[in-house]
Amino acid sequence: MKHGNFDSRTEARELAMQALYQLDIQGTGLLELLGEFFIEYATNKNVATLASEWTRGTWNNLEICDELISTSIIKWKMSRLATVDRSTLRLSVYQLKFCPDIPPKVVINEAIELAKKFGTDKSSAFVNGVLDAVLKKISSETQDQKDGAKQA
Repeated sequence: MKHGNFDSRTEARELAMQALYQLDIQGTGLLELLGEFFIEYATNKNVATLASEWTRGTWNNLEICDELISTSIIKWKMSRLATVDRSTLRLSVYQLKFCPDIPPKVVINEAIELAKKFGTDKSSAFVNGVLDAVLKKISSETQDQKDGAKQA
């Protein structure tokens, strides 16, 4: 039996990653059908709402997320990433950058679990490494903004 906030957020994360996977393959036209997907597969309305919110947020900020990922995957191109890994990274980077209510450690741990469940044997270590690098970039950008505000 599922209990508490943690499991519903984990479920929402899985659904959001799967939706991002489909969007990656089929394109933006699929966005209007996602509501039905979430309603059909989510265990409750809150999970469906959260999954939808995260999916749309990620998709609407794809350029920013992809830029952070691209600059963190040394010797790799976005196009070479497995679709599952790319979708997991996009969702996680969106959460790191735009969801301050979710602790970075939770985002990264959940991403590692998604990678273990849906990716290859190497996915979890790869996702962990990329997200660590992205988190450092986001943290230093945030610090630079704070420093700039102090000087203004």
